[in-house]
This record gives sequence, C-alpha cells and structure tokens, in this order.
Amino acid sequence: MKRRLAILLSSFAALPAFAHHGVAGVGAAALEGPGAPVESATSAVLPEGSALIALKIDQAKFRRGRLARPDIESDYSRFSMLGLGYGFTSWFSGYLFAPYNVKADEAGGFKTRGWADVSALGQIGFRHDGKAFSLVPKNESLDEMEDWHFTVFGGLTLPTGRANYRLPDGSIDPGMSTGFGKPSYTLGLTATKMLTSTLTFNAEASTLWFRTFRYATDYTTGRDSTTRFGRETRLNGGLVWRVHTDPENKLRMDLSLEMQYLRLGRDVVDGVGERATGGQMLYAVPGVRFYWDKFSFAVGVKKAAWKKLNEPREQQGAEGLEKYRLLVSASVLF
Repeated sequence: MKRRLAILLSSFAALPAFAHHGVAGVGAAALEGPGAPVESATSAVLPEGSALIALKIDQAKFRRGRLARPDIESDYSRFSMLGLGYGFTSWFSGYLFAPYNVKADEAGGFKTRGWADVSALGQIGFRHDGKAFSLVPKNESLDEMEDWHFTVFGGLTLPTGRANYRLPDGSIDPGMSTGFGKPSYTLGLTATKMLTSTLTFNAEASTLWFRTFRYATDYTTGRDSTTRFGRETRLNGGLVWRVHTDPENKLRMDLSLEMQYLRLGRDVVDGVGERATGGQMLYAVPGVRFYWDKFSFAVGVKKAAWKKLNEPREQQGAEGLEKYRLLVSASVLF
C-alpha cells in the first residue's frame, strides 16, 4: 500500500514561492517520501499528465524607518498568487502564475492594488543514485526516493501589470506599482535528500534579475525617469520533519524550519545607484504543512534573524525590515 501510494502521489503539490515584489518560484511535496518546506523550492516535479492548482498569500507588515516618507512608502504588502502547473513528462513540469498585489500606506490613506506581471516557469527534475545522474522516471519506489534529487528551473515574467501606476497626487513610485514594465528573469537549482525516513534536507540557490524601464512623466516633478530593480540572490536551506502519517486516511503533517539568505542589489535610478536600497539578510521560517489525499495546506511565519542593509536608517518597506511575514498556501492535484 505504501509503495502504491508513493508512486501515485509523489511530487504532487507544486507551490509558488514568492521573491521580492511577488515574483514566483517553484516547489513540491508528497504524502510519502521527501518533505517540502513552506517557502523554498524543492526537487520534486509533477507526475506526468497531472494538473495542479495552487494559491499562496504572503502578508508582509513593515517597520517604518526614521526618515521614511509616509506619503509614498508602504506599511504592508500582500502578495497573492494563483498558480497552474502541468506535468508534461515525468521529469519536466511547466507553471503559470498570476499574482495579485496590494501595497498599502496607512498613514497616506491609500492602497495600490491590481494584477501584477504573469510568470511562466519550467522545471527539470533529475536524481543521483550514488553512481550516475538520470532524469526522474515515471515511477519511483520508496527506496529510490531516498536518492539525491535535483532540479533546474527557470522562467520569466511578462509585463502584464501596471508599471505606470499613478498615486493620488499623480506621481509614479516604481516600488508601489503592480508591474515591472519589462520582463524579469529567474534561474535556480535545488537539491533534496531524505536523511532518514522522517527527516528531509532541502536546499535552493536562485537568482532573479530585472531590466531597466523608463516610466511615464511624473506629474509632481514634470519629468520621466528610469529604474532597474536590484538583482536578488537567494541561498536557502531547510529541514522537514514528518511528525505524523496516516496512510489509511491519506493524512500527513510535517514541521519545517528554513534558513533563507537573501542578497539584494541596489536599485538603479537614472543610471545611478539609489540610496536606502539593497543589502543582505538572513530569514528564519518555521512552519507546518498538512496533507489530505491530493490536497495540501501550509502556513509559516518569516522573520529576519540577521540583516546588513545599505543605509539602514533610511530604508523602509523593504526586505529585512518586516515586523513579520505570514505565509499561507494551499494546492490540489487533478
């Protein structure tokens, strides 16, 4: 029964993982076999011929810096993302993600909201059995799931959001917009290994980079400007502990702890590096994931354990300065 269940449900719940500004990454989990953290991408792919619907919400509440401008800076952001995935083969999965972002300024009394740039991603899965690398086969036994598994994933965003989103006074703040204006690109690697029958190690390395975009005329200044958001580099590691499994009722519960390192490049405005942007930070992400049949639900809290920001007293509304980030996701496989 366990072997048949593992073959049927292996890698069934691919979930989006949010990056800076709400760009998606990929991840997966299964009822049996390796566990999956709450946010980092993992090394499982969707079963061939299967389709997935996933929803994730990332609610970030920010601290205000001493020099923050309440007329333009956000108090919180909510990144909601609907994801669709399909297993084209046993080793290749494709995804589309449609983000809906809300960025609120409570002091200013307004919010920017709307559908952001759509993301398209592809993921190739392979494994190493101690002798050689091979693409993930159609069916894997529980013993084969204990091998090292890896993925390469990559993709881009399409400029479907509103880059020239005007604030109430007619100004354009790129950080409050719902689109980048031009495609952004992501590339990453994952590695996953079952250390024991109930403990899984997971690692991810990825990068995300943006292109320069010229924004429309700002009505408050009478001129236009260009912005390129800083490149993001991520190094994530985590452990997932399966604390409960009920094969008869197809139930499972995992506890996870992720440590996520993020390096943000400085934003460039009109060809010059912008102050109070960029830096380095390390997040801790404790969480819990539940499975029932082909459904998955996860919740986690993300907080900065260490940070080294550029001009930290001037920064606000950016990574590393959150009071907290609440992560909630759910998915179902068809």
